[in-house]
Amino acid sequence: MRINPIYWLYNILLVMYWATLFPILIYRLIKEEGFYQRIKQSIGYLPDDLKEKISNRHAIWLHAASVGEIVAASPIIREMRKKYPDEVLIVSVVTATGFRMAHQIIEGADGILFFPLDLPYFTNRILNIVKPKIILLVETEIWPNFLRIAERKHIPVMMMNGRISQRSAIRYRMISFFTKRVLSSIRIFCMQSHIDAGYIISIGADPTKVIITGNTKYDQTYGIVTKAEKKEFLHELGFEEGTYPIIIAGSTHKGENGTVYNAFGEIKRRFPYARLIIAPRYIYQADLICEEGANHQIGMVKRSDMQAKKPIPVKYDGVILDTIGELGRVYSVGDLIFVGGSLAKIGGHNILEPAAHGKPIIVGPYMFNFEEIFELLSKRGACVMVKSEKEFIDTCMDILTNTSRAEAMKRSCIEVVMENQGATEKNLTELQKLLDEIQMRR
Repeated sequence: MRINPIYWLYNILLVMYWATLFPILIYRLIKEEGFYQRIKQSIGYLPDDLKEKISNRHAIWLHAASVGEIVAASPIIREMRKKYPDEVLIVSVVTATGFRMAHQIIEGADGILFFPLDLPYFTNRILNIVKPKIILLVETEIWPNFLRIAERKHIPVMMMNGRISQRSAIRYRMISFFTKRVLSSIRIFCMQSHIDAGYIISIGADPTKVIITGNTKYDQTYGIVTKAEKKEFLHELGFEEGTYPIIIAGSTHKGENGTVYNAFGEIKRRFPYARLIIAPRYIYQADLICEEGANHQIGMVKRSDMQAKKPIPVKYDGVILDTIGELGRVYSVGDLIFVGGSLAKIGGHNILEPAAHGKPIIVGPYMFNFEEIFELLSKRGACVMVKSEKEFIDTCMDILTNTSRAEAMKRSCIEVVMENQGATEKNLTELQKLLDEIQMRR
């Protein structure tokens, strides 16, 4: 089959990119446990037990790149397993953190594997092994060779819970002559919002294939945490029951933790028993964040050290959550939540997790990756945007001292989440149409 010259260029650039990473890959193969198996899977060599479970079983293949996509995929897999108990379901990921998260929260999958490198030989090899009946891409996973070869093999592809950021849309528009061809391989785009639908159309998707189904993260069950579980969380963190307030800063980036510490210092002067939890976006930064806390006279300990039973100070002000997969449920013990990536110019992170627990939420001025969700919550007063450190501190103090405002924010969070549930069912309705079409062709 002739390959379009654009694909030739894409493949050449991809090979050149991987060539530049060769020294890093060698280092990681030597130093990083499990990296060898990850690389083997990425070039199409699966472990024998996994290969036996999924090979030539005509599975439904769901691809979710990393942690955020796995969270979105979780309710989809849960409901798919109920609806299709006899189907073989496999999940692929790109990152090691996504792989660990998938094993933690995805219970209905028959196999979890690393996605192949997007080069023709590796992609063709893995598709020949699995022979899926359908491929589901969670959020916006656009891999040109994978999609081209799936189309050649007559494997229908569907985008579920589709999302595309403003930044990504701008970049893709620069090569829309290519993305239009790549996206033509996808049968239907189930997008989270009108904004996402507009972006995907602007980079080349056929408007007749694009529908809006909502965000499956509203259907996630991380909001269900019992009183006993909350009590256990507090005990594990070394916080006494009834401690107030507990401030949680989730998914923070470099440059944001200083503001969090300054705000917490002010809060602690008003509330001497206040406690702080910081969940950095990149957990390898935990030691640096602990040191930064010490510079602010705020004592922090690492969650990983606590779990490993390492010696920790008798007294400390807070915990660095340097673990994978806990934040969504730890939000349940917070009294005020800051979601990071929003003071730094990152574009924000998932504010549905704290909203599902009914928590007052504060974000910075950069929420462009979550425009529609932020708009929904902020219009109802459930989420407040601040534009400076002073405004951040003042808003924290007002919410913590103004009980009626805090309660109104909590109620609004729960209302918004409940009103927007049902996206999983809508995505599965579209999946059923494609499965019916496949069945009719047999």
